[in-house]
Amino acid sequence: MPANTEQLIEVVVQIADDHLILGHRLSEWCGHAPMLEEDLSMPNMALDLVGQSRALYSYAAQLESKGHSEDDFAYLRKDREYTNCLLVERPNTDFAHTMLKQFYFAAFMHPFWQGVKNGTDNTLSGIAGKAEKEIGYHIRHAGEWIVRLGDGTDESAERMNDAIEALHPYTGELLEVDEARQSCIVSGAIPEIAPIQTQWNATINNVFTQAKLTVPEIDYPQQGGRAGNHTEDFGFLLTELQYMQRTYPGAQW
Repeated sequence: MPANTEQLIEVVVQIADDHLILGHRLSEWCGHAPMLEEDLSMPNMALDLVGQSRALYSYAAQLESKGHSEDDFAYLRKDREYTNCLLVERPNTDFAHTMLKQFYFAAFMHPFWQGVKNGTDNTLSGIAGKAEKEIGYHIRHAGEWIVRLGDGTDESAERMNDAIEALHPYTGELLEVDEARQSCIVSGAIPEIAPIQTQWNATINNVFTQAKLTVPEIDYPQQGGRAGNHTEDFGFLLTELQYMQRTYPGAQW
């Protein structure tokens, strides 16, 4: 059964928003990373994410057939029109927060893309084929840093635990299934969430064990991003992200 087109667009834009916003957050480290190797790695991972968002926005525009472009989706929407999960918009804070946020997201997206690659939507399957390889590197890169920091000095372990306390309550939103996602699951365009959650838990537990860190219980899960309810930090992020397009409408490279 094919997915309802409007619901497919909604899901594609959700995923694209996740990647665009996280990519922008990573790009904020360009020129500010703690070592030269990371000053090269982090912008490259940001480019991976932004590239995936471009492909997804282009597909959404194609499905919508209203003459919109990927730039319209990225730069010309208001904050309540973005449906990214709250995790990806959280501030970088420090290197531990950034690596943990990247790890949580990549650990979810890797099995998700694997499922999409074998799904019924040929366009999404093609996007997933490339994205799966890129996000696999993101897991390894971020996971290695979590182990180094968690099982490092007293200060690095403290910073890692602070990051877990701050960010883990936002992870549940990655696994939410709304009506639009359920429609796409039924159609086979995206995979069932339960196996992804199992793999996500296994990945997190494996790395945290190596890092001598503990997976916390979530008493008060944070959510609302999928409904357009964002944090205060998101407004500042959008101001920076959209500045050029809003100041010089229609400008192109």
